[in-house]
Amino acid sequence: MAGIAKERRLPPALPLATLIGRELRAGGSERPSLRYGHAGFAKRGEDYFLVKPDCLRVPGDTSTAFSVFAVFDGHNGVSAAVYSKEHLLEHVMSALPPDIGRDDWLQALPRALVAGFVKADIDFQRKGEVSGTTATLVVVDGFTVTVASVGDSRCILDTQGGEVQLLTVDHRLEENAEERERVTASGGEVGRLNLFGGQEVGPLRCWPGGLCLSRSIGDMDVGEFIVPIPHVKQVKLSNIGGRLIIASDGIWDALPSEAAAKACRGLPAELAAKLVQALKKSGLKDDTTCVVVDIIPSDYRLTSPQLSPKRNQSKFKSLLFGRRSHSSIGKLGGKSASFGSVEELFEEGSAMLEERLGRNLSLKATSAPLRCAICQVDQEPFESMMTEKGGSYCSSPCAPWGGPYLCLECRKKKDAMEGKRSSHSTACR
Repeated sequence: MAGIAKERRLPPALPLATLIGRELRAGGSERPSLRYGHAGFAKRGEDYFLVKPDCLRVPGDTSTAFSVFAVFDGHNGVSAAVYSKEHLLEHVMSALPPDIGRDDWLQALPRALVAGFVKADIDFQRKGEVSGTTATLVVVDGFTVTVASVGDSRCILDTQGGEVQLLTVDHRLEENAEERERVTASGGEVGRLNLFGGQEVGPLRCWPGGLCLSRSIGDMDVGEFIVPIPHVKQVKLSNIGGRLIIASDGIWDALPSEAAAKACRGLPAELAAKLVQALKKSGLKDDTTCVVVDIIPSDYRLTSPQLSPKRNQSKFKSLLFGRRSHSSIGKLGGKSASFGSVEELFEEGSAMLEERLGRNLSLKATSAPLRCAICQVDQEPFESMMTEKGGSYCSSPCAPWGGPYLCLECRKKKDAMEGKRSSHSTACR
């Protein structure tokens, strides 16, 4: 992806509660239905995906339902991808305050996603394995979609009006100048692979390790400047819904975002996923994984007869082999194909935890336990200050820190990611 625009936080034009209330007053349904499908091709067996359509914020309360979809593209082994599939959502949920309403929950979600990704990275690196993974995690709550990603797996939104929006940022050193600057400022080196004779080949990589990504989960052998802090974007779809396509880079290396969306319009989600996966160029050496999610208003009605299985198969074949029908342009329930507005609620991609976790300057000594904003472990004030061999160890900052409380280990992780000290250092100097 050519030139990445500077990432920024976008203040919501309207509060989320206002948007939902306006939608209900207009006669729309707050809760759409979801249709989803997935497909993949395993060349190395390092891609994994997650589909959890029946999550509940409050156990037993179906009115608090939300859904989660994710793609993990592992490298250097499968361990990091498997761990992330099994535990990343758990870490995100643990960082969300309990007993809060839906609006507050959605507003807290971007920060919880950052904490969950960092927590997953810390816990996986404790295993001592060198595997790493990209991660693109999508949370769908009603018409609100929140996407967090590290690496170069991608999520796109295809609106019913035919406009394609990229909801992620590719963290490839070759294409992202900001990330190159951040890595070198934190102590890494960026360059191409050197062959004998000094010839440089291949994409830009980070050394040590040779990873061409600037963000991932795992990769403990590469250096702490390869960070697990995700780009997060939250949008609210209009009440005509839309389609999400989440896929690993094996898809996007062969297929532009617009082409992927256009190719599968008018097809059900499961068939669309198979088509997108099948359109990859032959000869690719990478795994390919695609998850398609359709967000459909609950009052959706077909105004024309559904395609019979035979006609569906014929349409799929014609798309595969390039014979297109005018009827392949997707429409929802006979509604106008004009673009329905998508409200951007939040976007931030900074790799600085102080910007991502927010400021909290009221961290005064108290008798109540303090909870680490990342690992969610309670500690008594100054509990982590201790002495060993006459030396003082502390969780208080070695440099000014205006963010929420971090325990000693998470504070060390933060400083290491920012190039302030090695992650193996434990003493404040």
